[in-house]
Amino acid sequence: MTFLAADEPAPAIPFNPGGNAAALICCDHAGRAIPRRLGDLGVTQEQLSRHIGWDIGALDVAKRLAVRLDAPGIHQPYSRLVIDCNRRLQSPTLSPEVSDEIPIPGNQGLSPADRKARIENVWRPYHAALATALADLRARHPQAVLISVHSFTPEMAGTARPWEIGLVWRDDDRIVAPLLAALRAIPGICVGDNQPYNGHDGFGFTVPHHAGSQGLPHVMLEIRQNEIDDLAKATLWADRIADCLQPILAKFA
Repeated sequence: MTFLAADEPAPAIPFNPGGNAAALICCDHAGRAIPRRLGDLGVTQEQLSRHIGWDIGALDVAKRLAVRLDAPGIHQPYSRLVIDCNRRLQSPTLSPEVSDEIPIPGNQGLSPADRKARIENVWRPYHAALATALADLRARHPQAVLISVHSFTPEMAGTARPWEIGLVWRDDDRIVAPLLAALRAIPGICVGDNQPYNGHDGFGFTVPHHAGSQGLPHVMLEIRQNEIDDLAKATLWADRIADCLQPILAKFA
């Protein structure tokens, strides 16, 4: 039995593939699918629909942003509980045994063979697709920009998170600095600089690996999920971000 059946989603799905902008948009936690051979991982549909299963609203934002910016994109449709494609292979939370205090029975006591199957059939193909897409884009735009779209919970560990949107970064502020300024010019929006996560403490795998290590400009967008939990709200936020990003990206065309 193959890990992914022929009728199950590919681990990397392009969107707006004909985009011509100097940017690639990625969405690591876009979906909550579970390969049939893994059953339900021992979690309920209600649990899977929460933030532990995927980044709520992120794909809707990413797809609209791609259209507005005329940029290609790639998303990963499998639940982060199957394997988290924004984690290094050595991470203990690659296939978490517990997520936000919820046990994940199907991830407990994974054998090396089970772990390898998830890596080889989801994690590696997704990142191979991202690498290929970036290489193709760089053939036209040597300073291609990587834009990674995520969402975060309004509250974590009893602490409210006031930011509607945060930009996560570490050493390269070519996109972040002007984008922060543009977002903060919008009345009534609380914008986080390295909030709710701090890029200086490490911010996953995708952006540092595909952009940071290559010297490519980049930004990781974190949008509070109750701001984008339906299509209308996600579209509003994508349009706001696109309006801010368009003049910035023009400098890298």
